[in-house]
This record gives sequence, C-alpha cells and structure tokens, in this order.
Amino acid sequence: MVNLLQKYRTEIVPAMMQRFGYKNSMAVPKLAKVKLSAGIGRTTEEKERLQQALDDLTAITGQKAVPTKAKKSVANFKIRKGMTVGTTVTLRGTRMYEFLERLISVAIPRIRDFRGLSPAGFDGHGNFSFGLNEQAVFPEIDPDKIKVTQGMHITMVTTAKSNDEGRELLRQFGMPFITG
Repeated sequence: MVNLLQKYRTEIVPAMMQRFGYKNSMAVPKLAKVKLSAGIGRTTEEKERLQQALDDLTAITGQKAVPTKAKKSVANFKIRKGMTVGTTVTLRGTRMYEFLERLISVAIPRIRDFRGLSPAGFDGHGNFSFGLNEQAVFPEIDPDKIKVTQGMHITMVTTAKSNDEGRELLRQFGMPFITG
C-alpha cells in the first residue's frame, strides 16, 4: 500500500498548490491530528463495557485510550461531575497516517450500505467529523468477542482555512465523499 505521508509530500502538495494557487509548499494545508472518541453510557453499572471500549480503541489505533470524565452533572441522564462517560485517543504523526490508511482502505469499505461520507461534517475551518455505528468494521476487532456493539466519533483536524481546502485535502488522501 502507498504510504499516505509519502503520497502527501509527492502528489498532494503539488496538486493543492496548483488548485488553490499557493506560492509556497509550506502554505499547503496538512492533517494535524485525528481524534477518536467513544461514549460509554452507564459505566457505573457496567465496568466491563468501559474496559471493552478502552481495549477496542487501543487495538484500533495502536495507542492507549484514556477514559473521559463528565465536566458537569446532568440530572436527566443520571450523570454526576467526574463520572467516567467515554474514552478518547488523539493520534499524531506516523500513527495518524497509519490509522488513516487503514480507515480509508479497509474499514470504510466494510461499512454496510455505504454510499459515501457526507460533506456536511465540516465545521467551517476545514476540520471534518463523522461517526461510525459499530467498531466491528476494523479488522483489529474480533467480532466474536464483542459483547456490546459500540460506535465512535472520528474528527480529522487540518490546518486548512476553509471547508473547500479541507475537503480537497481529505479527498486527495482518498476519503470517499458523496459527490453531487
């Protein structure tokens, strides 16, 4: 498989310079980080669910996942401040490109009834977010060991100034956006 960092340097930078008229290759937007997070739900009753989420994110990314705590209490959801409500991993550098390569070439094609990612996931500054409904699309997860199907949220942070630049950068990497 093509290493995405090498592809960025040799193919994507010149294409972005030509498309957006950058004078300097350092002005071309790049991928800064990829953040994965998974909400747990009721971890106070189910400690094994938290452990499964931590183990799954660690296996998928190759980096240790950390639990996230609630910042404030929400009575309707029976959540108190400081309670563990999810897990998160932030990838940068080589691990980020390796994860992105596996996501694009292996995991996304395994999603059932997949027609493309919605470009509505951009935030106005070139960052893109989307969700997956189940962790089983990643080959690192053994489907037989899954007790609870759990989704995750993936955010790709870029240095792009606009949605158009960010969309073009991710499209050049191979992200399958819905066209039309």
